[in-house]
Amino acid sequence: MLASRAPVNNAADSSIDDQTAGVTERWYAGLLNDARDLPFVWLSLGCATVAAAGVGLFFSGRWIWWLAPVYLLVWGLGFLDRFILMLHCTSHRPLYKPRFRRLNLVIPWVLGPFFGQTPESYFAHHMGMHHPENNLEKDLSSTMRYQRDRLSHWLHYFGRFLFFGLPELAGYHAHKSNRKMLRRLLVGETAFWLAIAPLAWLRPLPTLVVFVFPVVFVRMLMMMGNWGQHAFVDASEPESAYKNSITCINTRYNRRCFNDGYHIYHHVRARCHWTEYPGEFSSNIEEYGRQDAIVFDGIDFFQVWLLLMLGRWDRLAKAFVGLPGAPERNHEDVLGFLKSRVAPIAR
Repeated sequence: MLASRAPVNNAADSSIDDQTAGVTERWYAGLLNDARDLPFVWLSLGCATVAAAGVGLFFSGRWIWWLAPVYLLVWGLGFLDRFILMLHCTSHRPLYKPRFRRLNLVIPWVLGPFFGQTPESYFAHHMGMHHPENNLEKDLSSTMRYQRDRLSHWLHYFGRFLFFGLPELAGYHAHKSNRKMLRRLLVGETAFWLAIAPLAWLRPLPTLVVFVFPVVFVRMLMMMGNWGQHAFVDASEPESAYKNSITCINTRYNRRCFNDGYHIYHHVRARCHWTEYPGEFSSNIEEYGRQDAIVFDGIDFFQVWLLLMLGRWDRLAKAFVGLPGAPERNHEDVLGFLKSRVAPIAR
């Protein structure tokens, strides 16, 4: 069996100590449902600064071409990944207490449009459809029907999501009689594009840079990430989170993005707090072994996607973690095991 390194606790220490925390920290923590989510407050302020810079591009007078790459570098390298996972976490667990619930609109409605997220669409897709359907046939983002190491299949997957994803999602919620979710989706998406239309007419270049490009780019990233998260599916038990998802440990991505790599348990218990994932994995690693779950050490979902597209099976096998209780496998066995989990599944 391939040896695994002990998982690193990638969670930030976000507890609030009344003795050492400043007045500002304690005040903000009092607004939150969970004080461990205080990093989201500071991240929101940073994202608001980026959004303000985006607004500034509309008032720069004559368009200065080099402002666009500078803005996008700060936007993409500094904040984008963390914003998306903040949106993810706060969709599952509202950030602010019920009496401050209107503040929960700031992330999806005020900041989201600057980070490629049209208001409410992420929530309607992820919370209203993806988790209930769990990558099975009725999941509109299911990977099961595809050969998951083939670029042409991923391009079809992405193209379908980009051009038909919203009508299909609206149809899904209409068919399920999810009227509230359907209303949220239609109101958010419509409001975004109605606001973008006059901006595109008045200031086309800033609109393209600040709003239109991010939507396309982020939707591509989400489909890359979801493909990596659900690339390895056991055809005999595709409904099991341990066998239709993967977990990635010891990555920079986890440290930046609130332990998002622990995707198996996220589908087991979706409301688990992001700080608890590393401890859960360490405490229950034998269960992962008994389930013959796929865990990678040192690579994240996007690297998994890239390695699959490039056919770098040796690199994937090298990152594969041999878990206690899982079948004994040498390198060739691991290669065969991984390849067996990416074939299309017809049910």
